[in-house]
Amino acid sequence: MLNNFYFDKKVLITGHTGFKGSWLSCWLHELGAHTIGYALKPPTTPNFFETCNIEKRVTSITGDVRDAHKLKIVMEKYKPEIVFHLAAQPLVRYSYTEPVETYETNVMGTVNLLEACRHTPSVRVIIVVTSDKCYENHEWVRGYREDDSLGGYDPYSSSKGCAELISNAYVRSFFNPDNYEQHGVALATVRAGNVLGGGDWTEDRIIPDCVKALSENKPIVLRYPEAIRPWQHVLEPLYGYLLLGRHLYESGQEFVGAWNFGSDDRDAKSVRWVVEQITKMWGAPLPITIKQGGNPHEAKYLKLDSSKAKSNLGWSPMWDLHYALTKTVEWYKAYYSYEPMVNTTIKQIREYEESIYNKINQYELQVL
Repeated sequence: MLNNFYFDKKVLITGHTGFKGSWLSCWLHELGAHTIGYALKPPTTPNFFETCNIEKRVTSITGDVRDAHKLKIVMEKYKPEIVFHLAAQPLVRYSYTEPVETYETNVMGTVNLLEACRHTPSVRVIIVVTSDKCYENHEWVRGYREDDSLGGYDPYSSSKGCAELISNAYVRSFFNPDNYEQHGVALATVRAGNVLGGGDWTEDRIIPDCVKALSENKPIVLRYPEAIRPWQHVLEPLYGYLLLGRHLYESGQEFVGAWNFGSDDRDAKSVRWVVEQITKMWGAPLPITIKQGGNPHEAKYLKLDSSKAKSNLGWSPMWDLHYALTKTVEWYKAYYSYEPMVNTTIKQIREYEESIYNKINQYELQVL
């Protein structure tokens, strides 16, 4: 549980204008945190950041994580206690056309962030967000565990594996848990599955592609319809990040390291299954077109083992995939009905928090 932990805390988020970063910024505002955002301008039009007026809920600074000097100045000025590093080039397909930009952002951007934190005495917690794709994917049936080999077929996946290695090197060299009393910094990396939720308009992602097709009454184009992914609502990993942040702040060295926040096995479904569910919920099934040939490599099967987070943090998924899709469609339906989207967003956050409380209360009753 988060309780009032984040109330009045100074939190810096890199990548706060992106999909996950905007949801996290909104949630932290509801938790009473003083949030500073550092990112480039929103990557798409429309976008969650502007649609939900996130700029009114954070101190928003336009900046590039590749700009080490500016990042350091921002850290020195605002003196955050907790840092969530989400800024990244997040797309596999884009990384094939722009590999240098991908590595500059995801690798050197991570180095710049950690260096800025290292020279900012106020920082106590650093959470570096990577990806489930950081693993050397053998397409095993079992989920990947935190101690499995890192790798990556494409530049994006490889860059996320690099970010993990960089973070681990900084832990060993500068933020070693054995010397925690000297430096007082707890660093962790977090890996999640394919997130979905309202407000994502990123190119080449299945949910935004579906919503755009449905809103324009056009066929839905799929590249790998039988590819299986560990789908989850965006609030699931974000709750994991927030929960981990609290543990790192309160217990320091005990929670340093890598953490998976993936969906349950039952929610590892094919792309085709997800698309069929969305079209049914939308109420306007559309034809599906399969794009043959010319597609870059993508893994056919990938899932995470989140046993560590479940056992050590008490984290577990709250919403199954069907309900996550329901809430996603609900958000987009509200958007296309011109409703005030920040209200819809906050309503869903509160509903998710209620799911957490209900689950905890249910567990306590079972124990009694």
